[in-house]
Order: sequence, then C-alpha cells, then structure tokens
Amino acid sequence: MELIDIGVNLAHDSFDADRDAVMQRAAAAGVAQMVVTGSSEDATRKAIALSQAHPGVLFATAGVHPHHAADLTADTLPALQQLARDNLVVAVGECGLDYFRDFSPRDLQRRAFGWQLELAAAAGKPVFLHQRDAHDDFIAILREHGVKRGVAHCFTAGERERDAYLELGLHIGITGWINDERRGLQLREVVKGIPADRLLLETDAPYLLPRDIKPAPKTRRNEPAYLPHVVRAIAAARGETAEMVAAASTAASRQFFGLPVH
Repeated sequence: MELIDIGVNLAHDSFDADRDAVMQRAAAAGVAQMVVTGSSEDATRKAIALSQAHPGVLFATAGVHPHHAADLTADTLPALQQLARDNLVVAVGECGLDYFRDFSPRDLQRRAFGWQLELAAAAGKPVFLHQRDAHDDFIAILREHGVKRGVAHCFTAGERERDAYLELGLHIGITGWINDERRGLQLREVVKGIPADRLLLETDAPYLLPRDIKPAPKTRRNEPAYLPHVVRAIAAARGETAEMVAAASTAASRQFFGLPVH
C-alpha cells in the first residue's frame, strides 16, 4: 500500500533524537509522503525547513492553532502571510476553534480563524481545520468566508458534524481515534458515510497512538509508520479492503493538496 499521512507534527521535539529513523520506518511501512503540521509561526518555519530537507516527501502547512490564537496579531500576521506563500506550503492551518480548552480567548480564536481563512483564499490554498466543542461557530465562520477547500483534521464527531462538513465540500481526516475500542466506536459508524474521495488519512503523531498496536511502544509516542493500523480499522468499519481505502485516500490526498507522485 502507498499511503500519505496528511497530518503529522514531525517538528515536535519528541522526534528530535530520531527523526530520520522515524522517516525511514514510515517509508518502510508504505508512507510515501507526509504533510507536516504548522501550528504556530515557529512550528510553521520548522515544518517548511523539514520539507526543504526532504523534497518530494515532506510538505508543510502554515498556520496558528486556536490554542495559540492570542499570538496572532495585526503585527504578526504579515509573517504568517509570507510563510503561507512558500511553494512547499500546501495548506493554511492548523486553524479553527477550540472551546474545549480555551487556551486563547474565544473572540481571539474567531479573529485568528477568520484572518487565516482570508489568508488561504488570497494564497489560493486549502485550509487545514481544527474544531472542538465549537461546531456552530465553526460552521458559521466557514460559511461566512465561503470556504470550499478544506479538511476537517482529526475528525472524531458524529453524523451531524460529518454531514455539515460534507455539505460545505470539506474533506475529512481520520486518525487512530478510530482504533480505540472505547472512544472510537461511534466513529466506526460515522466513517461509513464519508465518500471515498473525501476521506483522508493521518496519524497526528506524536499524538493518538492507535490502541490496537501490540505490543504498544514504551514511549506511547505515535509515528507515521503506524498509519497502516488506521487504514485497517477504517477498512474494517467500511467493509472494504485496506488496499481500497489506501488507494482512494492517496489519490484524494494528492488531488486535494496538489502533491506530485513521488
């Protein structure tokens, strides 16, 4: 299977000691390309630098996560605008709303979200989206900005949210949450209703280690090499083969992000 991990935090410091080995294991597991998530200005710069060091394999997003929304101001926005125009940046984000933790005030989250949607439109790039406990405001802002090219990253919600995203034309990213025999049961039903050409795969590493990996790594760190576990869980839920899920998601990822065949 040839796979694309559309959301991996490869610039995270947990990978500093063995990042090259992590990439080698990913390639051995069939992960041909990865999109490295930019969640702040600093993380975006690191994602771009990694992509420059691994042309054709790594690509970047440029954005500010809602947790860091307070850091995106009228003074810092121009730097993000410049980063978003980089040729190796294939999407703007991770951007959106997170009312679960509220690490940034909600009004600043909404402001930062709107700014990044405008930035994406100006750059002609899709958006890499985050939403937690903020569905109504999230949808309203997407509609206000007329967003049609976006991926709902790390989707864990229900049919209502799925259908609203699909109606807007969004793609949906599925992680190892679906492998969790406790929390992922609802998602195994919901994933059946996602069209194959809108379903994208991601690990969100180093987070969300699939719980069905035996034995589990002692560090509990997730990495792109575990993406096949996500594929098999999705395939089982949808009544498809892993090869079918992999082929469809890889084709959809390349089309969505404009990735070359590696």
